Amino acid sequence: MATVAEETNDAEITQAKDADTVQALVQLLRGRSYEEIRQRMYDSPPGSNWWLACKTELDIRNGEQMASALSATSRVLERLRASTEHFEQLADTLYQTTTEIRDVIKGTQESSRRLEIAIYAAIGITLVQLFDLTFEIFRKR
Repeated sequence: MATVAEETNDAEITQAKDADTVQALVQLLRGRSYEEIRQRMYDSPPGSNWWLACKTELDIRNGEQMASALSATSRVLERLRASTEHFEQLADTLYQTTTEIRDVIKGTQESSRRLEIAIYAAIGITLVQLFDLTFEIFRKR
């Protein structure tokens, strides 16, 4: 009759052999397509060496894809941050330019009002001189 220590030792040896087998199968699956690995996993009973190897390889590939996606997301976020800063600078420049244009328009409105008053004064002076000239002409006759 086997002792508990011998059974535990046999179980450890079996687990080590199974782990080595699974690692070898993972290496074998390294060059296979994702679809082929999934099909082999579905064809194997859960818990078998092939099933564990397929699951391990799929987990590795998914992890690699996640790392790649995170890296790409990080680059996109950095570009977005730079674009946002650039847009903020453009918005500040637009605000300053708009303020300057508003000031110029306000100055133009004031100048046009002064010009309007000057034109009215010139018209008034011209009318007064015209009436004076007409009065002088009629007075001499």
